[in-house]
Amino acid sequence: MNALWKNSLWKQYGAALDTLDDALTLCPDALWETVLWQDDEDARYGQFWFIAYHTLFWTDLFLGGSYDGFLPPAPFVRGKLPDQPYSKSDVQHYLKTCREKAKAMFEGLTDERARQVCVFQWMEPTYLELQLYAMRHIQEHAAELNMILGHRGITGQDWVATARD
Repeated sequence: MNALWKNSLWKQYGAALDTLDDALTLCPDALWETVLWQDDEDARYGQFWFIAYHTLFWTDLFLGGSYDGFLPPAPFVRGKLPDQPYSKSDVQHYLKTCREKAKAMFEGLTDERARQVCVFQWMEPTYLELQLYAMRHIQEHAAELNMILGHRGITGQDWVATARD
């Protein structure tokens, strides 16, 4: 794949992750379990910590390109909620891991891999389209988290124009 494309894609994908990182960094411990929205299945699904974790779980999964055999790194579990919220430091470490994985993926992305079809129940995108989809997902949740911080008087959010290398 063309170096210009790979670099441009990384800069924007990385910026989305950095926006999420900013929200995590700015979140005081007192707001870690703040509810952003009510969830009928389990109230924890609407909490700050879970939305951050959920974003990273899907980022990691989409970087792999398949749901089959995917397991998040410890202490995270697939398919169930933990007894206690994941710690902020564990979620921040997961973000760092995903960021490193994404950067390496974009640096090594080939045309063949970009064109590979990834099959999910709700769509069958190419691997490249899946990464754009993931970037939108990251940005959506990062914006939600930053918005709730702003509504609670937490300032410091800023536009991240390009990945911080």
